[in-house]
Amino acid sequence: VKVSGELACFTRPEMKVERVSYPVMTPTAARGTLEAILWKPEFEWQVDEIQVLKPIRYISIIRNEINDRQTAGVARRWQKEGGGFAASEHRAQRHTLALRDVSYIIKAQAKVKNAASDPAKYRDQFRRRVASGRCFATPYLGCREFWATFEPPDETDTPIARTEDLGYILLNLDYAADGSGKATPRFFQAHLDQGVMKIPQPQE
Repeated sequence: VKVSGELACFTRPEMKVERVSYPVMTPTAARGTLEAILWKPEFEWQVDEIQVLKPIRYISIIRNEINDRQTAGVARRWQKEGGGFAASEHRAQRHTLALRDVSYIIKAQAKVKNAASDPAKYRDQFRRRVASGRCFATPYLGCREFWATFEPPDETDTPIARTEDLGYILLNLDYAADGSGKATPRFFQAHLDQGVMKIPQPQE
């Protein structure tokens, strides 16, 4: 699938205060985009490669963000005990170094969780959804306000002629089996080869 947008920010986790984007879409962001178009509990997306179709350009913007993390538990306590959240009292202006005018082709496979399931039917469902522009949720590029458009790629889509090492990029989050929500990040040494970033697979 080809995804595009005016702005994107795939935030580096080492930046604690100001948001700074990776130079390309991360595998986790690509998987989130695919799941926004088609998600079912019977399978999961395995991203194989990401093609960068437009030059990597940055833009610095100032955004209003809130300082406190909001959780479902806090909202349930408000429901029972009263109270609420006033965004104006917790707002802060922060710089964001984002990407501008981006376009990618995501190549992925549907990995079924049950051997009895047929991955071909999920691929066909996905292709029909992309062709008709349907999705479960609006895909976004790193931040929810940076929404993305999607469409089938065509023969004129060509990756940029750029080859370089991109350093370590977030590959995945391994969540604890106890349901605590704690996650361990995994990174990989990313490399852009003529505009194409290959994603290492679990068996690799």
